[in-house]
Amino acid sequence: MTARPLRTTVIGSYPFPGWLEFASLHLDQFGEADLEELYDDAVLAAIHDQSAAGLDAITDGEQTRFDFNLSFYGKLEGIDPRPVSPRRFGPPAHDQRGKYRIVGDLRAPQGLGAVAEFRRLQRLAPHGPALKASVPGPYTLSGRLTPGGPYPDRWAVTEALLPVVREELRQLAEAGCAEIAIDEPSMSCYGYREDPNRFVEIFNRTVEPVAGSCRLSTHLCFGNYKGRAVGPRQYAPLFPAFLGLRVDEIHLEMASREFAELELIGSIAAAGKDACVGVIDVKSYYIETPADVAARVRRCLRYAGPEQLSFAPDCGLSQTARWASRQKLKNMVDGVAAVARELGLR
Repeated sequence: MTARPLRTTVIGSYPFPGWLEFASLHLDQFGEADLEELYDDAVLAAIHDQSAAGLDAITDGEQTRFDFNLSFYGKLEGIDPRPVSPRRFGPPAHDQRGKYRIVGDLRAPQGLGAVAEFRRLQRLAPHGPALKASVPGPYTLSGRLTPGGPYPDRWAVTEALLPVVREELRQLAEAGCAEIAIDEPSMSCYGYREDPNRFVEIFNRTVEPVAGSCRLSTHLCFGNYKGRAVGPRQYAPLFPAFLGLRVDEIHLEMASREFAELELIGSIAAAGKDACVGVIDVKSYYIETPADVAARVRRCLRYAGPEQLSFAPDCGLSQTARWASRQKLKNMVDGVAAVARELGLR
C-alpha cells in the first residue's frame, strides 16, 4: 500500500534551468570543483521546486543526465560512442535521437551512475519527502543500440543489459534507496506487437535482487521526446499479463489520453498493487487547475481506494518549460489535497 493515501509524486525528470542548458554547451571551461558545484545547484533547484509544490515523494530531477536514459550509454563498454542519426533535419521526432553501434561485449564495470545521483539527492534533500530513484529497464535501454556481433536482435541486447541494470538496482538498495522506479516505456510502446508475458519475465528477473527490500514501481508511458508519443497509445495489449510484474506500484499515462482505460486501475488494485495515475498532461501547456485535478482524482476513486492511489504527471517533466512544470505540480498537489480533506484524510 502507499505510504500515504492519495500520495503525490513525480516520474523522474524535471526541466533543466536555463543556465544549466547554457553551461552544458561549455563544460570544457569548468574545472572539476566547478562542475560539482554546478551539479549540486541544478539538483537543489529541482528539489526546491518539487518541495515547494508539496510533493510526498521527490527525485533529483535527473539534472545530471542527458535525457532520461541517453547518459547511460556513456557508461557502457562495447559500443561506438558516436550515435548515428538517420535524420538530422526536419520536424523533431524519435528517429533523430540516434543509435549506437555495438562493437563488443556490453558491460558497465563502473555502473550506470544512478547510485551517485541518489547519493547526491540524499545529501541535498530536506527531511520530509520520500526520495525516489529511477533507472530505465533493460528493454528500454536496449532501444538505442543497433543489434550486431554477438547480439543478433533486440532480445539478445536486452539480455546482455539485464545484469547491468540488476546490479545498479542492487547497489541503489544498498545505498539506502527505499523507493526505486524501473521505467519501461518501451514495453508499453511496443506491447502491441510483442508477447507481454515475455516482458513480465524479463522485468521480474531484473528486479529479483531488490524485490521485497524496497518499494518498487514502474512507469509505462508512450514516449515523450519533444512532447511526442511513439506507438499506439493503448494499455490493453499489456494486461492482464502486467499484473504479474513484481512491483508495488504501476504508473499509467492518463491525462493526455483523456483517461481512456481508466478502469485498469481497478484491476491493478485488485491484484494488490498501487496505481499511480498520470493526472497532469506534460505534453500540453494548458495548466490544470486544482479543481481539474480534484475532479480527476474523484474519477479514480470509483475504481480504487485512496490507500492504493498515487498521483503524478503523465511522464517526466524534462520536455516541459520550468514555469509550467512548477505550476502544474503545485496545482496537482492542491487538487489532490482538496479531495483528501473531503475524505477526512488530511
